[in-house]
Amino acid sequence: MIHLKLPNEIAKLRSAAELVGKTLGEIAKYVKPGVTTLELDAIAEDYIRTRNGRPAFKGYPGSSPENPFPGTLCLSVNDVVVHGIPNEYVLQEGDILSVDCGAELDGFFGDFAYTFAIGEITEDKHELLKVTAASLFEGIDRARAGNRVGDIGYAVQHYCESRGFGVVKELVGHGVGRALHEEPQVPNHGKRGDGKKMKEGLTICIEPMINAGIEKVKFMEDGWTVKTEDGKASAHYEHMVCIRRGAPEVISMWDYIEEVVAPPYK
Repeated sequence: MIHLKLPNEIAKLRSAAELVGKTLGEIAKYVKPGVTTLELDAIAEDYIRTRNGRPAFKGYPGSSPENPFPGTLCLSVNDVVVHGIPNEYVLQEGDILSVDCGAELDGFFGDFAYTFAIGEITEDKHELLKVTAASLFEGIDRARAGNRVGDIGYAVQHYCESRGFGVVKELVGHGVGRALHEEPQVPNHGKRGDGKKMKEGLTICIEPMINAGIEKVKFMEDGWTVKTEDGKASAHYEHMVCIRRGAPEVISMWDYIEEVVAPPYK
């Protein structure tokens, strides 16, 4: 069932999003060569909990009740598309790192992602980040009352594939509100005019997951980690968007991150 949000509910979603944004801004201070992804995860968990929030991903049920997600952040390096488990991996110069963060605050969820450059990255990786971020805003522009979810997917897919990048199809964006994942699903591919019609008050997460090479991915034995099949890099950017009659309202923010680091996608 799709839940349209009232103004007071959107305000609470915005507060949850701000907590996520500030957490990512705190993480940005430490995203550098020599730091482990497990260290980043501990920083994020402490930041969220000391501000009356709850890490939304930690303990999230996986493919079985015995395999909940163990971290506060999904930390996905290079060829890891999404759902990278925090571990002892030491970040290296030239890596790219997708940081996906979710937090519950006052009964509502914030959830969005940002891909960082670790030091100097190759031109190929820079182009991947640039195209992925641009495709997100192409999708956001179609997130308007009266349009359909397929309009978003088409915009993302056309933008990326026309530039030679692979669009992951097995993983999707989603609605967000009192639950971390709500209807509708928001794929990054599709046809114009297909899918659920968007109405004012709908809140969704649009999150292109784009590969430098082929679109195919593989799911690892840990039940969470998703990697590119060809071993090439992948990038992931995500925003929370509220559907309006006119221009969409982005209720998440990268400002806290970009006060610390220069945008790697520009």
